[in-house]
Formats: sequence, C-alpha cells, structure tokens
Amino acid sequence: YYNTDTKQSTWEKPDELKSPAEQMLSKCPWKEYKSDTGKPYYYNSQTKESRWTKPKELEDLEGQTVDVVAPGTSPALTSQSESSVTVAEVAETEATMATVSEANKSESVTIMHYAIFYDTCYLFICSNDVSKEERPELVKKVYKWNTKEEAKQAFKELLKEKGVSSNASWEQAMKLIINDPRYSALPKLSEKKQAFNAYKVQTEKEEKEEARIKYKESKETFQRFLENHEKMTSTTRYKKAEQMFGDQEVWSCVPERDRQEIYEDVLFYLAKKEKEQAKQLRKRNWEALKNILDNMANVTYRTTWSEAQQYLLDNPTFAEDEELQNMDKEDALICFEEHIRALEKEEEEEKQKTLLRERRRQRKNRESFQVTHTCDSVLVCPLHHFYVEDLKARYHDEKRIIKDILKDKGLLVEVNTGFEEFGSVISSDKRATTLDAGNIKLAFNSLLEKAEAREREREKEEARKMKRKEAAFKSMLKQATPPLEPEATWEGVRERFLKEPAFEDITLESERKRIFKDFMHVLEHECQHHHSKTKKHAKKSKKHHRKRSRSRSVSTCSSRLISYLQTRRREKERKGREKEKDKENDKSRGKSRGEPKQKSPKRKSTKEEGGWDTSGSELSEGELEKRRRTLLEQLDAP
Repeated sequence: YYNTDTKQSTWEKPDELKSPAEQMLSKCPWKEYKSDTGKPYYYNSQTKESRWTKPKELEDLEGQTVDVVAPGTSPALTSQSESSVTVAEVAETEATMATVSEANKSESVTIMHYAIFYDTCYLFICSNDVSKEERPELVKKVYKWNTKEEAKQAFKELLKEKGVSSNASWEQAMKLIINDPRYSALPKLSEKKQAFNAYKVQTEKEEKEEARIKYKESKETFQRFLENHEKMTSTTRYKKAEQMFGDQEVWSCVPERDRQEIYEDVLFYLAKKEKEQAKQLRKRNWEALKNILDNMANVTYRTTWSEAQQYLLDNPTFAEDEELQNMDKEDALICFEEHIRALEKEEEEEKQKTLLRERRRQRKNRESFQVTHTCDSVLVCPLHHFYVEDLKARYHDEKRIIKDILKDKGLLVEVNTGFEEFGSVISSDKRATTLDAGNIKLAFNSLLEKAEAREREREKEEARKMKRKEAAFKSMLKQATPPLEPEATWEGVRERFLKEPAFEDITLESERKRIFKDFMHVLEHECQHHHSKTKKHAKKSKKHHRKRSRSRSVSTCSSRLISYLQTRRREKERKGREKEKDKENDKSRGKSRGEPKQKSPKRKSTKEEGGWDTSGSELSEGELEKRRRTLLEQLDAP
C-alpha cells in the first residue's frame, strides 16, 4: 500500500482503507493463524488462549459482517463494464496475495474469502481515481543468508528494527514482523521462537542497562540542579524545596527515597561549600583591611579603635568595598589589634636601636677619656697590650693545670672555701710557678660559682624531699583508722602514729604539730561546708580548699626550709669575709697612713670580689686592663 501524500509504503492495510467488515473483525480478540503444517488455529490475544476450533464469538462476528457487506454490493455493480473491471482487478489482487502468502510460507494472517472479496472491491473502487503513474510498484527485496547464524542475526535485527520490546509476547511480535521477508529467514517455528527468546533476554539486559544509566543520569542531574540553584542553601528544608521544585521534571524523575538521600548529600555539600566560601571571604577581608591599615599614615601605635573606625570611614578604598564593610566586627578588631602590636614592636625596636647607639657612643667616649687620662703611664705601651693578650690566651690552659693540682691534692672548692686556703694548696705544687696570679684568682672565682650553684641545687632537692615527707604525713593522717575527728588534738592521737614511716621521716616535733594543725583545719572546714551547702557544691569547694591548703602548707614549709638554708650560707660567707678582711688589714698596716684605705672585697654569686664580673667575655679592653692592674697591686701588697 502506497500513500501519495506521505510517500510511504507498507505491507499492512492502513486503517483508512479497511472496510467496515474488516474493522469489525479487527476488534475481535480471536485471530486465525496457521501452523507449520498449514492447519488453521485460533488465538485470543487477551486471555492468551489458543484452540483448533473456531470460537463462537468469531462465528457470530463473521455473520454480522456478511449482513453488513451484502447490501452494499448491488449499488457498486451498476454496469457491465464496471463489473468486468472489478472482477479482473479482484483476480489480479487475489493472485498477488497468493504470491505474498506463498513467499511467507503460508504463515500470514488469513482473511475470510468473502471479506477479501468485498475489501478488495472496496480498495480498487476507492483507488480507481489514482493514476497508475502515482502508484509505484512495491519492489520485493530478496535476502540470502549463507549460514544459520547469519539468518538468526537477520531475524534479531528484524525484531529490533520493528521495535519489539523485551516483554512482548510471540503473538505481538508476529503482528509486527510477519509481513517482512526476513521473517522467513528461519524455516522452523521453534527456531524462530528460540531466536525470539534470545532476543528478549539480550534486549532485557540492554533495557536494564539503559534504564540504569538513565536513572544514574537523572540522579546526577538532580544533584547538580540542587547544588547550582541560587535558592538552595544549607539551611533549606526538604518541604520547602519540594514546594519550589516539585512541579519540575528534574524533581519528579527521581524516586522519593533516593531524592531524600541526594538532598541530604546536597545539604552537606552546600554546608561545606558555604563554610569554605566564608573562610575565603574572611581571609580576603582580613588581607584587605590589613593593607588599608598599613597604608594609612595617620594610624600609629597610640591610635584607638574608635579613632581607627573614623579613619576607615573616611578612606575611599574602604568605602567602595561592600564586602569589607560587612566584615565581622570581631575579626576587624582582632586585625586592628595585631596591626597595633606590630607598630608597638617596631617602635620598641627603634627605641632599643637608639639606646644601643647612645650606649655605644658613651662607651667610646669613656674609652677615649681613659686613654687620654693615662697617656703618660707605662702600661699604655704596646708591650702591655701584648702582655694582656698573652694572659687571655693562657687563662684556659692555666685553669686546666689548676684543676689538675686540686684533683691531686684532693681539694674540692666549696661555698665556705677561702682564697687563702685555695692559694696555699696551689702554691704547694711545683706546677704553680708558671701560673699567673690573676688567672689563679679568676679560676678560684669560677670554681666558687660552680660550688654555689651546687649548693642551690642541693637546697632545692632538700625542699622537694621535705615536700614529699609532708605529703606522706598528711596521707597518713587522712588514712587513719578510725578516722580523725575534727575536735581531736595532737597529744591525743600522737601515740597512734609512732611506728608509721611517715611519722619517723619528720624529725622535728614542731613540724609535725604544724602539719597536723593544717590538716585538722581543712577537716573542720570540710565538715562545716558539708552541712551548709549541697553535695555537688561541697565537692567542688572541698577540692578547691584542699588544693589551696596544700599549696599554702607546702609553700610555708618550703619557704621556712629555704630561709633556714640561706641563713646558714650567709653566716658562713660572712665569717669567711671577716677572716679575709682581718688578714688584709694586717698586710696593709705597713703602708703609709695617707694612702686611701681599700674596701674589703665582697663576693657575690655571679661576680668576683670587688663587684667585678668574673667572666670577662663582655668587658672592653680598657676595663680589663684596669681590673688586671688593681688585682696585681692587691696580690703584690706586703
């Protein structure tokens, strides 16, 4: 059949050309088919039932079609010429249909002979006005397959070309493919059904994969839609989003369950994105405000925050930046504080540099004055400078020799060791003849400083031991069985702890009484606090009070012990200085009375006698010469 308007051709009769009888037959669910042997059978497309005998419904419908078609035949055949033409065309049509039926090997749908007759008459009468030039002949395609696999593939391609779905039945597929020459590619019905089933399995897989890909794409599209929509934020509720996007296809194409899961993921993504954007915006505003403050000359380290705010409002760069104006006030204040700290640091560094320059200038002035004042002295000659440099180089070697002498003599320099004792031990050795007297004094001061450091460390260790003993004594009182009462006295409970190690560790009875008194004070305070406030508050107060009492008692004990040790050390140092003073007074009696009396040297922890620093590492050359000269005069005095 060829349509002159659409220029399309088809093997099946269009609905426009079907007669009323054929239209009535097409509405019946029972259709007639032929088996491989040519025997007709009937199949119901609705109930999926097949039978060999003609159903009653089909017989009744055929009777109705005869009654409808028969009265219309006499008007059509009005003349002998028209009848002859119609009969000839009917014969030609029957021959053509027989040829098609033979090509399809008798498997096409069979129409009742009387229906074919009247339908064919109706067809050619309606198409009589169409010229033969406008009715092109249908060219029958000839297919040839070399192997059975090629035939199966051609049959599957036919099914695919006709759009047979994976859930279609064999009868539904036959309606679409039976008039195609490729239908006869497989001669047996079983082979056709086998190829049809294989096609359905493959098509089902492809449809599932296509559906999966389509579903995945719809989910991705939905997710991108939510992530990039301007109205979506991390705080948008699902119900509100459903109201905004519920009528859109991108929303409805995703199931409810998956949609909610994707929505939760999108909210998490948006929250992370907003957080990152806020972080970047904060960093950007921070840098912008910092640059503005750096370029403002009227902002100094004395500028207040209120003044800086007024300066910023007058600044054109700040006024044009809306994001900077919306900056968090706390961040702006912190940025301003850091800027002020940087300015204060620069100011302090500048002051230190100025102070150092002033000190350097004053030191140079003093050195110049000393050189000018002593220009007539013999000590300013170059030989004296060489002598001083030689003494500096010899100091470390001679100090090593002094240590060896002390080790051989078995003398350990302590805090109470005097210089006379030290000098007598050194001078008794032959190796001391090559030693410089000034280096001997410097070595003694260095060893004395180390002894004082050891003494301080020992005092700290004794204080730590006393602290541990006091803690053990309090633990003993706390763990007493039965527990101590708030009104108990030390004389009444002393006998209970005589054999305890913590009791024996503290030898002074006064310390035991003091610790017991502190413990009872804490115990009494805890009892009063328990009756006055709630249990929870009482625990906090008790813990705080215990810490305070413990720190007070420990600090009191430690301070007493340290004070006692420091008093003993100062007493020893005072006695040693008095002895040295008496000896020096005896030596200086032979001098003239007009000579100024020298002050007795005082020894400190980090300075040598006379208040000088013993290190000499930071002294100028002039000061070192002055100290060396004074020290030699003291040692050479009779």
